Amino acid sequence: MDEAKKNLSPEEAAKLDRQAVAEMVESLNLRDVISGKSSGISVGGKNKKDMSDFKFWSSQPVPKIGSLSSITPDGPIEKDKAIEEIRQDPYPLPKDFEWCTMDLNNQVQLKEVYELLTANYVEDSDATFRFDYSAEFFRWALMPPGFVKDWHIGVRVSASKRLVAFISAIPITLRIRAFTKHSSEVNFLCVHKKLRNKRLAPVLIREVTRRCNLHGVFQAVYTVGIYLPTPITANQYYHRALNTKKLVDTGFSGVPRNMTLARLIAKNKVPDTTSTPGLRELEEKDLPAVGELLSAYLARFDLVPLMSEEEVRHNFWSGRGTGQPDPVTGKRPGQVTWSFVVEDPETHRITDFFSFYSLPSTALKVSPTVTIDAAYLYYIATELPASAAGTSANSVATTWDKESPETRAHIKQRLVRLIWDALSFANKAKFDVFNALTLMDNNLFLNDTKFGPGDGMLYWYLFNWTTRPISGGTVDPALGAVGATQAAKGSMFDPAKGSGVGLVML
Repeated sequence: MDEAKKNLSPEEAAKLDRQAVAEMVESLNLRDVISGKSSGISVGGKNKKDMSDFKFWSSQPVPKIGSLSSITPDGPIEKDKAIEEIRQDPYPLPKDFEWCTMDLNNQVQLKEVYELLTANYVEDSDATFRFDYSAEFFRWALMPPGFVKDWHIGVRVSASKRLVAFISAIPITLRIRAFTKHSSEVNFLCVHKKLRNKRLAPVLIREVTRRCNLHGVFQAVYTVGIYLPTPITANQYYHRALNTKKLVDTGFSGVPRNMTLARLIAKNKVPDTTSTPGLRELEEKDLPAVGELLSAYLARFDLVPLMSEEEVRHNFWSGRGTGQPDPVTGKRPGQVTWSFVVEDPETHRITDFFSFYSLPSTALKVSPTVTIDAAYLYYIATELPASAAGTSANSVATTWDKESPETRAHIKQRLVRLIWDALSFANKAKFDVFNALTLMDNNLFLNDTKFGPGDGMLYWYLFNWTTRPISGGTVDPALGAVGATQAAKGSMFDPAKGSGVGLVML
């Protein structure tokens, strides 16, 4: 880890300074979740941009600014290509760099990726917090069933062989409203801090696109904490304090006016025990039932993953760590994910499910640095009432935005109780904060369980696909500033209606 944090040598830096950059794309997954800060586009202000400000994206098959509306048809921007039409050789890198494919089964190479991202990946806008991924997290996130090794792409300095950039993609079956596409989920674009002004990020994006195309994949989904052309939706991060004093001491959060720290700690206290009858940790035998429950629940949303049995097993079982749980925290060695089910005591049917994952952050401006242990809500599902459900576990008669008030009230009652239990488990596991996005039905429980909003937005993008805007559960004025007038009027993002996003990206 120390080696990755060192600056490049003067000789390397001098060579690389010769490479001019036309534009900079810093990250495809800038989730400014640590402080909730993000550099969006202001309405009518000096930050207002048009397509000429995005020279790289102007050359890509993405929707043009202002082109999405309530009548936008679903479909690809460019047609699929035959293999022989696709570039066979990697895109050229600037002088002094070379491509490599990272083998995450190789402990040395896995450590290289871990160290690069630990020292150089996402920070908030004030460089106060930075994600602190673990090797176990990368194994879980980047090696799902059917993963393509060739999609784990690195860039090295030719002379020293130091890894200085990385981008990844994993396969995903994505349903976009009525269309199902075999797509890729692009993530973890990272360029060494000393090279942020070099022409590496755009080439990385082109190269991962080329490699996906060679496998017959022509659509992708990605998220960014800043505005690019052109988001289909936007979510906001919400935070629920667990270790209030630590969050205040590290600058993660503050004490509101007219409130003492002691009162804030008391306000944020969570129950020591759970309240849902039949709630227990997920067992291997539950996986088929969880898959059916989650499939029925997600069928109500507009942008969702279609998970195979193997993917359900990987997402909710493979990251649970090994060995015996700690008697105090319940955490296993190497644990990344926590998953729980509710089993009906009489019928033994699985009626509810929730999961969360661990992604710590480092508080950089505290000496010595301190780790903020953050839990992130992953997937959650509850059995729908008979009035809303279809004739099978995979069929739903209505969508989230057409459900009756009675159905929404039923879902809210279940979710609020489940999230209080999730907070209890996370607190026992010694997490400091619990984070959630305004996707799925999350808006139904955020206020009741005392989550607080962050300031930034998470923008969602589809590569080589257009669709009308999807509700993100929040009104984002930035989208109104760049041509989506529906957003400015509040008709695109309506917190009262929730969100059409049913996909969680890491």
